[in-house]
Amino acid sequence: MKKINKNIIIAIIIFLLIPLLFAAFNIPLEKSETADIGKLITEIDQEQVKSIVVKENELNVLLSDGKKQIIQKEANESLSTLLKNYAVNPEKIKKISIEVKNDIGLKFWLINILPFIIPIILFFGFFWFIMRQAQGVNNKAISFGQSGAREFSPEKKSKKITFKDVAGVKEAKHELVEIVDFLKNPKKFLALGANIPKGVLLLGAPGTGKTLLAKAVAGEANVPFFHISGSEFVEMFVGVGASRVRDLFRRAKKSAPCIVFIDEIDAVGRQRGAGLGGSHDEREQTLNQILVEMDGFEPNNNVIVIAATNRPDVLDSALLRPGRFDRRVTLDLPDINDREDILSVHARNKPLAEEASLRNVAERTPGFSGADLYNLLNEAAILTAFKNQKEITLENILESVDKVLLGPERKSHILSDQEKKITAYHEAGHALLAHELPNSDPVRKVSIIARGSAAGYTLKLPTEDKKLHTKGQIIDDLAVLLAGRVAEEEIFGEVTTGAQSDLSQATKIAKKLITEFGMSEKLGLRTFGEKEELIFLGRELHEQRDYSEKSAEEIDQEINRFIEEAAKTARRVITDKRQYLDKIANALITKETLEAEEFNALFV
Repeated sequence: MKKINKNIIIAIIIFLLIPLLFAAFNIPLEKSETADIGKLITEIDQEQVKSIVVKENELNVLLSDGKKQIIQKEANESLSTLLKNYAVNPEKIKKISIEVKNDIGLKFWLINILPFIIPIILFFGFFWFIMRQAQGVNNKAISFGQSGAREFSPEKKSKKITFKDVAGVKEAKHELVEIVDFLKNPKKFLALGANIPKGVLLLGAPGTGKTLLAKAVAGEANVPFFHISGSEFVEMFVGVGASRVRDLFRRAKKSAPCIVFIDEIDAVGRQRGAGLGGSHDEREQTLNQILVEMDGFEPNNNVIVIAATNRPDVLDSALLRPGRFDRRVTLDLPDINDREDILSVHARNKPLAEEASLRNVAERTPGFSGADLYNLLNEAAILTAFKNQKEITLENILESVDKVLLGPERKSHILSDQEKKITAYHEAGHALLAHELPNSDPVRKVSIIARGSAAGYTLKLPTEDKKLHTKGQIIDDLAVLLAGRVAEEEIFGEVTTGAQSDLSQATKIAKKLITEFGMSEKLGLRTFGEKEELIFLGRELHEQRDYSEKSAEEIDQEINRFIEEAAKTARRVITDKRQYLDKIANALITKETLEAEEFNALFV
């Protein structure tokens, strides 16, 4: 409507400009005086007239002194008859140059014809515009049910991605090699009566490389690749999503062999029957069409569907059965070796300094996904450019690690001397417990420089990746979390609000230790509580309690017990190692940041 109103306003402006256009043609280049016939007769008798140009009913008179006059005469009367009626001396008329002009040129046609033609042109132009708008709406209505899948042709060598561009995920790549081999040599499998999986479901946390791996499969197989997101199927109108699914598979069958990649399939693949729309829910109609296209009556050979999701627990069971998504490939977070390989891939086009060891960076980034590592090196490159340096140093990369983990450094957050001392002892308490407890990870960095919402931080990282955690490690982690608050209480005799985050995290860990890990001797080997999710809303609503009020009271008592014991452990270590606590705090007040080598040197 806004576009149509804008065009109507433009048309009105054009209509208003037409009279101005005609007026411009009628404006003379030089100003002329308007006179009457009597004055003209007098000037002829006095021989002041040099020439007269007759244009229909208008007389353009040029006087001997150079002045010009315009005189209107009667329409059906000629100039000679006019002068004869006024008894002008013929001898004086002979001395005047008289010229008769007829307007038959461009100006004549513009003035006389355009007022009739332009309205007709504008009318037909406006009518054509309205018809075109209506035709555009019809075309949109026709294309409303067409899928918006982007097709990537294998001929585009510049955008081609292969397994060489995907570091880590070795097991996942091995699983997908069979898919690539089938697309390249299908006869080898068909001769043995083998059917390649029709669908491959990529499972993994965000940023682990699901989309990149799907592109690599298409690049290795050198076949067309259709990419679409699950949310692009869903519309407010029932049936549109199903129509787009049919159109997508119709296009894919024409380009077979090919790969159809559906990203975030949980947007349409959630369990049916739980929505408020019943069986006519648009999302369920779309899912039903996907099920039919993947394994229905019509054969769907040489079209392999690869889907990605980080929520496999909410997918419909019919989508996961054999014949549809036959194979599930899990992409875990990379370990230290995989992180080093991923960093090597992302560092190909970046000038790294000689001392920038990617192995060192990999050790400092446990839990980072492939996307996190890409972002890390990108932040390091931005920081290097900001410092006007030519090479990315290890110092810039490690600073970027802190920025990614904790947020940017808050240089404007200036602590008073007392707050700085409290923060130093708080972080010294964390660092001291992490150093002294046998099951805690070693300290890599301690700082009282504010980052994000934290006034300071203690970075402790494992020497190797851990898949399992023992009860002793969890209990020691609780003691490390509470050590900051205990240190404040021991040194200053009171506590501050700086331990709020530590207390919240310690409570969550203690609750998990009891209710999820079954590590409480008092409550036994069981879990407590079952998380319930309303699928239609797609978010966790509440925890369904499968235990009694008495058990709930015992859980609270156990949480308090674990936290109190951790606090006692922290107090004991801080009391026994008070001299080291003071050394760490004083070093932090002086230097503000201690790296692992400087920190360990304080205990020598």
